[in-house]
This record gives sequence, C-alpha cells and structure tokens, in this order.
Amino acid sequence: MAELEFHRHLNLQAKSPAEREAILADPGFCNFMTDHMVDICWSEKGGWHRPRIQPYGPIELEPAAAVLHYGQEIFEGLKAYRHADGSIWTFRPDANARRLQASAARMALPELPVEYFLESLKALISVDAEWVPSAPETSLYLRPFMFGKEAFLGVRPAKKVAYYVIAGPAGSYFAGGVAPVSIWLSEHFSRAGRGGTGAAKTGGNYAASLIAQNEAYENGCQQVLFLDSTTNTYVEELGGMNVVLVYKDGTLVTPLSDSILPGITRDSILRLAEERGHTVERRPVTIDEWRAGFENGDIVEAFACGTAAVITPIGMIKAKDFTIGSPDAIAGEMTMSLRDELTDIQYGRREDVHGWMYRLDG
Repeated sequence: MAELEFHRHLNLQAKSPAEREAILADPGFCNFMTDHMVDICWSEKGGWHRPRIQPYGPIELEPAAAVLHYGQEIFEGLKAYRHADGSIWTFRPDANARRLQASAARMALPELPVEYFLESLKALISVDAEWVPSAPETSLYLRPFMFGKEAFLGVRPAKKVAYYVIAGPAGSYFAGGVAPVSIWLSEHFSRAGRGGTGAAKTGGNYAASLIAQNEAYENGCQQVLFLDSTTNTYVEELGGMNVVLVYKDGTLVTPLSDSILPGITRDSILRLAEERGHTVERRPVTIDEWRAGFENGDIVEAFACGTAAVITPIGMIKAKDFTIGSPDAIAGEMTMSLRDELTDIQYGRREDVHGWMYRLDG
C-alpha cells in the first residue's frame, strides 16, 4: 500500500504562541480547536486520494449531501499525550482504526486502511504539535470522522466520501474532575436496538441519547444510563461510556450485547484487571442484579469508562421509583487504582509492557 503524501496548506491565521498558551492554561474539553485539520477524499472510482493538511475551518457541502439527509456518518475519539521528555504519543490507535473500519462496514462507508488512519494522526501532529498540553490530566483530543458527501437524494450508499481529522485541547471531561457522578436511568428512551447501529460509532446513536440526557440534567444527574430496547431490563451503556461493576470478591462484570459499542478503554482496563488476577465477566447484566447486588453488598463499586473521561466512578443511579447508591459515595479503591494504572501508561509514567502506546511526533 502506497504511503499518503499530504499536500500542506498551512494556516496563515494560526494562533500566536501567547494565544495558544492562554487556551492551554484553561482548555475545558475541546472548547477550542487547533489550527489545522486533515482531509482525505474517497470516491467509488478513485478510492482514497487527495490527502491534505489545511487550515481548520468550515466544510463546504452541497445541500443534497448524503450525510445531511440519511446520517451516513461515523467517527472515532482518541487522545495525544505529552510525555515528560516532550514526546507525543497516543494510545492503541490501531484499535481505533479497526473500530472505525467496523463502523464503516455497518454504515455502508468505505473502510479506511489502518495505515492511512495512523498517517492521518501523525500528519495533524506534524503541524499542530504545540497544541498538545503538558499540564496534569490534560491531552489533545483527536476526532477522526467520515461521512457521505455525494449530492444525491436517492437512498443508497454515497459514492463520494470525506474523511477528516480535527483536534482540540482537553482538560477533565467532567467539570468536577475525577469524582463520583450521578446517573439517570432512562426507562422510556433507548439508545439503540437489536440489529441496529449500537455497536457502530455513528452520530445517530448519540443523537438518540440527547433527549434522555436532557432528562438526566433535569433530575440533577450528569449522565444517562440506557437499558435494552427489547425487555427494558438489561443494562447497556451510558450516553457515551461503557459500564463496569466491581463485586466484593474482586470480580469485574461488564454488560455484553450486540448493541453496545466495543470500548477500547474498557477492553484495556479489563485486561489490566485480569493481569492482576481478577476474574472478568462479559455478560448480560440486568438493572435488578445491579440494584440487588448493591443492597446486599455483593456489588461494591461501579464505574463508567471511555476515551474522553477515562474512568469515572459512579456514585448513584437515580430512577423514577428507586435509587442505587448515594450522591455522597466516594470513589472505589479498585476504580481509582485501575484509573491510575491506565493513565500512568498513557502519560509515560509507567512502563508500557503491552506495546499500546504509539508515537506521533518524529
């Protein structure tokens, strides 16, 4: 496979060093974008072509573009970390590349080769390396995405597709930092259904979660938990994170179904737990099991995990007629220990014995 040769069109209105440093001092979570983006085209006849690095800015689309009418779109999320020696690394990008391919297959989009995915990340860092922050718990969030851009109102897969990578500096995902969060249990809305797109990272899944997310805010919760759409009894995932339960015997259990996104962060955490000697179970979990397990002391911790927040302790599940846990709960020992181990690997503070880290600069 031929290497991509990126045409470089640098941003003549890039932020000054002083402006950039002011942003990095208080970045929020992607409240600002870097100066550039990567753009690669695909067509049925030409395949992947015209790779470019260009100024970050508006994307021109025809009103009849497929993505605007049929939601033919996918994306990924990963982070670039600044290590103590100044080098820049990301975490398991090959896994993100393969998940993007799986999402593309489900959404009838072309599969971007893993090598091109990796090259696109390195290309963006080659011009925006100074945007990778160095303060504790900060990173540069990378957002690759792909959509059907062909102007055509017939219902079929687009024959012209665009792939982009954008990035924004990121602090803590939750404003309160790493502290137990309260989760609203959605009993009326579903994120995805059996045979649907739940296992693909596509925007429609997140759009479907927003009305329930608003319901969560109205009930004083930071996130929403979904149940399966068939029986409304099995735990699925949060609006944007996977769930893990910790039992008193040290067993970790995570819900399993074909409508749950296969989380890379979750997979990594569970592997670390297994290497410590803990039993890990990937299986269906009912909300009644969670509720009963907390009440009888079998379940001692619960946490959510994903790229953006890494690991977030769950303090309370709040439903219309019951609660699990307490808003005053403290973060569990297992939860924080696994979070520390994973982030130590990501930031280069601990040896990467798995070969998970991938250097983006140099």
